[in-house]
Amino acid sequence: MEYNHSNNRDIKLGNAFKTGIIINVTFIVIEALFGFLSNSMALVADAGHNLSDVLALAFSWIAVLLSQREPTLKFTYGFRRSTILIALLNTILLLVAVAFIVFETIYRLRYPATGINARNVIIVAAIGIGVNAFTAWLFMKDKKYDLNIRSAFVHFVADAVVSLGVVIAGFVIAVTGIQLIDSLVSFAIIAVILYSLYNLLIDSVNLALDAVPENINIEEVRDFLKKLPEVADVHDLHIWALGTTDAALTVHLATTEQTDLRFITSVQNRLQELFGIEHATIQVEFGISDRSGVDI
Repeated sequence: MEYNHSNNRDIKLGNAFKTGIIINVTFIVIEALFGFLSNSMALVADAGHNLSDVLALAFSWIAVLLSQREPTLKFTYGFRRSTILIALLNTILLLVAVAFIVFETIYRLRYPATGINARNVIIVAAIGIGVNAFTAWLFMKDKKYDLNIRSAFVHFVADAVVSLGVVIAGFVIAVTGIQLIDSLVSFAIIAVILYSLYNLLIDSVNLALDAVPENINIEEVRDFLKKLPEVADVHDLHIWALGTTDAALTVHLATTEQTDLRFITSVQNRLQELFGIEHATIQVEFGISDRSGVDI
């Protein structure tokens, strides 16, 4: 049953990636075309920003596919760790997109655009809000399970906000003719994107450096192990991420009585149930271990 549930979720995710990529590539072509026809660099810049996120979406899909590959003799844990690297790459891509927006905004402050077709800007950007919001919705349910899915979700929420800013700028230009507003709105959009990006960047770097995953409290794990009736001491406890969805653990347990395979299997099952740790390697040491120094 668990396998079928996981397999169904993988199929739904694959369909979500396909749908998101097709819809967004189509919209990017339309947005860039109307940007040039309407003399609106805001639309062209927004199309470029959307393109970077489609590339990020493609990378995330590749990461999910790689994570499903079976282990090999060389890559004994499989390829799940590639999801961490690609999550970090997605974050860098979004930083590049922000840098592009900053550059474009500063340029427009120095050389304001003229003759913008505000009506086209409003209509196309409004469609962009719908496209990006729909794409983000495709990944809303699964974003808590995988950093790459959350990365895709954040990318398209940020895009929806960017498109909203372009709509607002278009309305202001249409009503007042003050085209400087476009640049001011762009700076506000940049602030929103950077705020959304901060936690994503921190999580990606931490996982790449083998930090304990955010959803696991190592002290709670230690307390659970220490409270086992057979255990007298816990040391050399390490928890790290194998990918954006899987965690591994190694630990030495000093016991006061002889234990067997059933004890180890029971502890492994409880670690998975309570903390979501699927890969636990447990070394049992019979007898109380008198260890000095810092216990990691």
